[in-house]
Amino acid sequence: MLQETFILLLTKYSNNHELINELWLEIEKHYSSKKRYYHTLQHLDNLLMQLNKVKTNIQDWDTVLFSLYYHDIIYNALKSDNEEKSAELAINSMQQLAIPSQMIDACKQQILATKSHLVNQQNDTNYFTDADLSVLGQDWEIYLKYCQNVRKEYSYYPNLIYNAGRKKVLKHFLAMDRIYKTDYFFNEFEKQAKQNLTNELELL
Repeated sequence: MLQETFILLLTKYSNNHELINELWLEIEKHYSSKKRYYHTLQHLDNLLMQLNKVKTNIQDWDTVLFSLYYHDIIYNALKSDNEEKSAELAINSMQQLAIPSQMIDACKQQILATKSHLVNQQNDTNYFTDADLSVLGQDWEIYLKYCQNVRKEYSYYPNLIYNAGRKKVLKHFLAMDRIYKTDYFFNEFEKQAKQNLTNELELL
């Protein structure tokens, strides 16, 4: 599903099948890194599933798809510029495909928006960042697995440092009036997300 959707997206803008295949293999390579436990192809698959549920509410579906595939393509737990690096790689790939500049800029902004997950003037971006956070509102067992995988990605850090940083993240989300900006994701996940975040905070 992921590969098929990506190839169908790119063939709308290019008939260079060799380039399209190279770009897919690049995505597959990055998201299949042995250092990744949560930010994987499974994450992209879940994100695509969530976004498909609200597809009719999204104005520029193609741009959101590009954002989906590239938003975590660069991920290093020791760095704080993953979103910026991911956006740079997305821009480079989209320019090779001769994607319109306004789409490239919108994709860049959507990827950068995943750094803070704040309310955005562009509703497509709100749907995208909400879908990116949908894991927070899953059943506790799924959420707990997500927590464990994130911890594995940050295995470089001892518990003392990791727990302090993780608590800061959890408190950041809990302090928000609402985690999800769109009504669909708010109604679907808000209550469970806040419960999950509270439960994790108590475990740390």
